[in-house]
Amino acid sequence: MGYDRPTTPFLDSLAASSFVFPAAVVAGAPTYYSLPAIMVARYPLALGRDLIGLSPEEPTLASTLQQAGYATACFSAANPYISSRFGYEKGFDAFRDFLDSEPSTSQEAKLPAATKGWASTLNRKLRESSHRLGPLASVYEELYFHYCQRLAKPAVNSLDSLRRFPAADVIVDQARTWLASIGERPFFLWLHLMDPHAPYYPTERALELMGRGPVTASRARYLNSFWNRSDLRPTRLARHRDNVVALYDAGIRWVDTQIARLMEALNRFNRWDDCILAVTADHGEEFLDHGGRYHPPSSLREELIRVPLLLRVSGAAKTKVSKSPFSLLHLAPTLLDAAGLSIPSAYQGRSYWGKLRPGESWDEVAISESVASCTNPFRSENRLGSRVLGAREGRFKLLLHFDPSAESLYDLEVDPEERNPLPPSAEIPTRRSLLEAAREHLQNSMKKRDPGVRLSARLRELRLKWGKPAENISPASS
Repeated sequence: MGYDRPTTPFLDSLAASSFVFPAAVVAGAPTYYSLPAIMVARYPLALGRDLIGLSPEEPTLASTLQQAGYATACFSAANPYISSRFGYEKGFDAFRDFLDSEPSTSQEAKLPAATKGWASTLNRKLRESSHRLGPLASVYEELYFHYCQRLAKPAVNSLDSLRRFPAADVIVDQARTWLASIGERPFFLWLHLMDPHAPYYPTERALELMGRGPVTASRARYLNSFWNRSDLRPTRLARHRDNVVALYDAGIRWVDTQIARLMEALNRFNRWDDCILAVTADHGEEFLDHGGRYHPPSSLREELIRVPLLLRVSGAAKTKVSKSPFSLLHLAPTLLDAAGLSIPSAYQGRSYWGKLRPGESWDEVAISESVASCTNPFRSENRLGSRVLGAREGRFKLLLHFDPSAESLYDLEVDPEERNPLPPSAEIPTRRSLLEAAREHLQNSMKKRDPGVRLSARLRELRLKWGKPAENISPASS
């Protein structure tokens, strides 16, 4: 799709016989606002801002295929938001989220005994009071950062010892073993791979494939720690941006390599020639594009909501895909339709298979939404902040913040990086049209809310809260 680094050679080879979507967008970001659209074809806030995840009453993509006789399995690389805690195990014969594994960051978390005495206490007190140092505060922050990197952390010998999530080869190994066990049954297999997710600790082999020289574990830890600093402005963070992106790119390359291994297994089992394959992401990543990092719920910029989507359907001739946005809200219905199966009436999304096959275009508004302050959905009080909403068509995109109230319209054809919002007097008909689409979406969120589905989700939340307080659960970053 235009990137100049060799991150996806295998997927590039599949592109020649696949539908490649130039403007696939998520219905929300980050993960906990993206996955409901992918798995149950509904908007993330459709059940109410206070609820995260799936309701036990919702027909998921997995449960729909399971009822149709498919063997079903999910292997997810320890993302806490894709777990039974949030209802994602429904419909899977085999479901492993790897959250029962010992975190691989345990070495990084342990401190030598020498750093737990008076020196550590003194540094902590100085750091807490550093804001009173005036111009010297930034100097102290820098010294404290280097102290932590060089003295307060144990030595590490490998990137593997720092990795928070299982690497893609571990997940694909599980998938290959499962595929060997199901015989000739039709199957649905979902892999959620975390290699390009922060903290960025790629495999050494992935760095080699990207043509990068060896990166020591201590260097990778330094880069991740530097990138995570809250005391630096974007201009100073930019010093290591390219090095951090290189780690991220290597994570993508490892995913690509392991998808190739999965396809090899499918070929060996004589299943590849009768497969539908969808490769996408639940959100993008920001690398100072607008001064930020990672993928916070407060932003619905293109770098976070526009994602890759490659759809390979065996026996279907590739056609040109419309440049208009395709919301992942419509992915599950499209997959079911391509497989010749019925689409649950509860789905808010609809199939685009009838447009993809003949190469027809479409021109519809894609809605994305999140709650700006919800950086940790395990804390229910964080979920009730103000909404952020994006309404995107082929050329224009409207961003709405509700507290404080703000409205920005961008011309993505002229300004693809969303640097310069159009003045309020510009593109009045387009602005009105997108505002109307946003208003209709908000009204439908209330009008079409299913009380039974919401109640079921709420009861699940209460049971979990009474059994194990949410505040005692320590999630990974979203």
